[in-house]
Amino acid sequence: MTALHPFNTAFAWQSAAAVSGRATPTFLSSEQTEQFDRDGYCLVEHAFDAATIGALTAAIDPHERDATEFLRTQPDGAMFIAQADAITFTAHLAGHDETCRDFTRHPSLLGIVGDLIGPDVRLYWDQAVYKKPEPTREFPWHQDNGYAFAEPQQYLTCWVPLTDATVSNGCPWVAPGMHRRGTFLHRLGPYGFTCLDTVDDAVPVEAPAGSVVVFSSLTPHLTGANVTETVRKAYIVQYAPSGAAVRTGIGADDLTVADQPDRQYMVLRNGSPVTGRIG
Repeated sequence: MTALHPFNTAFAWQSAAAVSGRATPTFLSSEQTEQFDRDGYCLVEHAFDAATIGALTAAIDPHERDATEFLRTQPDGAMFIAQADAITFTAHLAGHDETCRDFTRHPSLLGIVGDLIGPDVRLYWDQAVYKKPEPTREFPWHQDNGYAFAEPQQYLTCWVPLTDATVSNGCPWVAPGMHRRGTFLHRLGPYGFTCLDTVDDAVPVEAPAGSVVVFSSLTPHLTGANVTETVRKAYIVQYAPSGAAVRTGIGADDLTVADQPDRQYMVLRNGSPVTGRIG
């Protein structure tokens, strides 16, 4: 059995209906929310039109190029888990790019978070992840809550492919059902934090551009190596219930509320979209 995170002492998974207060979903199908509760993920196809994805990609590309050039100035072209010629992580784009900020409030995303989180929701984290052609680098099994332990442990990751994501270029793989145990203990490996070595029933989630892979912060997942000749591009947008906090220590008060106004703004309040930069 995989060991639990030391802060994970009394976790109980709550269904989408329980956390959202919606007996039936209003954007997702009942089958999608049932799969999310059972397996920890679902695929939402046709969530965004081609023009939206094209504009988002055009906005992100220059930021990613700047990040790549910065990495090239570092020893071995790398910093922590990012490497210029393998994989880049360009974070907090919504904090300073209007196109990205507007995308985080796209009606499809707000529909998803309303069904799976509830009426009062903040942006928690956003980043572009570009996986370059590199045939040996697999980003390992991890949970998003394994990188920074948030309470409540249940928040939401929306993995938006900007290019078609396939097994060949590094689409997500998920470990179905393991989210129900809460956060696992993670260790640092050569390519990032990891909580599992192998998963016998792992499921690849191939996702065309315009779709979104929705999974829990507690769903173990990895992305495979990119064995193609083109860059696999994705924009990851995470949402948490308003009031969620990141644990910084073991004391009762060692929590930092995730409410930085420039990048952790409200997107839903009382079930209604929040407009403007500061929420």
